[in-house]
Amino acid sequence: MVDQSTMQLLSDLSFSMFSKNFFGIYHGSLSAKLDQNNFMINTKDAVFDNIDENSFCRLNMNKQDFRWNIASMEAHVHSTIYTNIHEAKYIAFGMPIYTTAYSLVNDNIIFEDYFGKTMFEEISIYNPGDFSTWYKRNALEITKYLKNSPNNMMIIKGVGTYVYDRDIHELVKKIAILENSCRLLSIKSTFK
Repeated sequence: MVDQSTMQLLSDLSFSMFSKNFFGIYHGSLSAKLDQNNFMINTKDAVFDNIDENSFCRLNMNKQDFRWNIASMEAHVHSTIYTNIHEAKYIAFGMPIYTTAYSLVNDNIIFEDYFGKTMFEEISIYNPGDFSTWYKRNALEITKYLKNSPNNMMIIKGVGTYVYDRDIHELVKKIAILENSCRLLSIKSTFK
């Protein structure tokens, strides 16, 4: 059984993040830590513009039962982050179009707009290397990177963006500013 108030909060934010292209139809993950041992995450067949109670499952970080089979393929990454970064209360993974496109041709993002510059200044883009082995090693690499990240965010070249925070609204704010800033950088290049 999932926590109803947390489920409703994630459902509302999921729709908003979907409509801003952070999530695809079946691409992405959103979770909330419920207590020291449990978290809820979307299922692997969740459609982010229409999330309901059946779109989430509750997982125990210490025991993998049958529910792990229906959970998002990112569940192991979320579990590893929650286990190793205690201030993480919410985690989102998505593939925002402008940010991901920008990551394909750059090694870092140097923000030029007011909100991006004041919130982030500059963010390095992580190169995952061999895509064929990425899902075997991503949980540890992502967690290690995020532990040292000053902004609780990781942009992975050609893969997407991981963000965690204690406050879900701060998490969404970071995603929105990141994507809008990358969009502005993209549009700026057309004016040259």
